[in-house]
Amino acid sequence: MRGSAPVLALVLAMTGCATSSGADDANGVVYDAWANGRSRIEVTATGSVAQILGTRRGPSGVHEGFLLHLRGSAGRGLTVRVDDNVDLTGSIPIADGDDVEVRGEYVYDPRGGLIHGDYVKVDGKVYQ
Repeated sequence: MRGSAPVLALVLAMTGCATSSGADDANGVVYDAWANGRSRIEVTATGSVAQILGTRRGPSGVHEGFLLHLRGSAGRGLTVRVDDNVDLTGSIPIADGDDVEVRGEYVYDPRGGLIHGDYVKVDGKVYQ
């Protein structure tokens, strides 16, 4: 039993690294879409909240937005706008600097693009 504890710790550490690395690598899909001017691509992005943009009313309801600075080398420092429909998700409690994961449709814009959030995950809680 005692000999298995270091092995278990190593397996857990490796699993954690693979998970965060895989999430960071997914940011490469967002960067490639932006670099190639592509839209209507389902993406998952991870990073930190760079700026809260507040809410605005649109034809499909109230949306809140924030800028997401993509994490890891695959994101190459790209910052994208994220919009979610508050009528569906409710208000999401985020602040500048929070780590988040977003899944949604990417739409090209020369300033970095936009992700229409299917879900936003903050502190382990999913808003969708």
